[in-house]
Amino acid sequence: MSSKYIPLFDGHCDTLSRLLLHPEERLFDAHGQWNLGLSVRYRPQAQFFAVYWDSAAPLAKHFAKREKKIFLRDCKVFRDRVALCRTAQEAKAAGEQRKLAAFLSLEGAELIGCSERELEKWHREGLRMVGLTWNHANALSGSCVEEPERGLSPAGKSFVRKAQSLGILVDASHLSDAGFWDAAALCEETKAPLVASHSNSRSVFSHPRNLTDEQFNAIMKYHGVVGLNAYTRFLGQGDVTTDTVIAHLEHFLALGGERTVALGGDWDGCDRLPQGYTGVWSWAALYEALLQRNYRESLVQDLFYNNFMRTVNRVCTM
Repeated sequence: MSSKYIPLFDGHCDTLSRLLLHPEERLFDAHGQWNLGLSVRYRPQAQFFAVYWDSAAPLAKHFAKREKKIFLRDCKVFRDRVALCRTAQEAKAAGEQRKLAAFLSLEGAELIGCSERELEKWHREGLRMVGLTWNHANALSGSCVEEPERGLSPAGKSFVRKAQSLGILVDASHLSDAGFWDAAALCEETKAPLVASHSNSRSVFSHPRNLTDEQFNAIMKYHGVVGLNAYTRFLGQGDVTTDTVIAHLEHFLALGGERTVALGGDWDGCDRLPQGYTGVWSWAALYEALLQRNYRESLVQDLFYNNFMRTVNRVCTM
């Protein structure tokens, strides 16, 4: 059996968009798939909260700004339980104070107009990870859904360099394959990591949202991190269970990813979860299942916490 508390660093949830739609809810008592009050087994706990809105919808940029305000508000309202964090050192301090280390991310740079000036502004307000695209192509790149053959534009390459210079993680989840390899080439130049905050293995289940082995190896080469996604659409067909999640994990481990694979549940962005899963608290069942399969607890803790923290520590330094 594991110790009483499980360390958890989850790389992606869409809870801010839920809170925008349900203003009566807060981080502590949200009724969706992420809820601080129900996450009692996790200590220390860190979470990237994504600002997300479908950019094809009216007023998307306005709603993105409102989500950011909700995040900043709840970090203040629940400051006895939540700490807005910009660096790994701040996250470590939050853990020592038994607080959630809350990080801000952005899913789809079009929500800030693909603007480097806006990126700088959001960085000052706490942004520490940016997804270049969601499912829509934008001025920076094609996505895994729209214009998947299009890589990074000159503006996209400049945007990546700017993000990396600011200490913002560049997230390749949702990016086109061509865009991924352009971003990876920039990592060769800048020596900064690339991450995929919520993506699974395309070898285990063929879906354009998942990573090829070559892409995983590139992220591993540049000391990045890949968060396993709990959305069944990206895990498999038929009966999707904890065993399905572990199949993706074991494939990544077989590629040498003990220090690369992590968690990125996509909570509140999923309409279907593996059997028995209901939210972020369900990661505890995966933790126990891995121990029952005789995984070293040190390896499981790397997966659950240390690997994401290591990459944050490498990049988010200011």
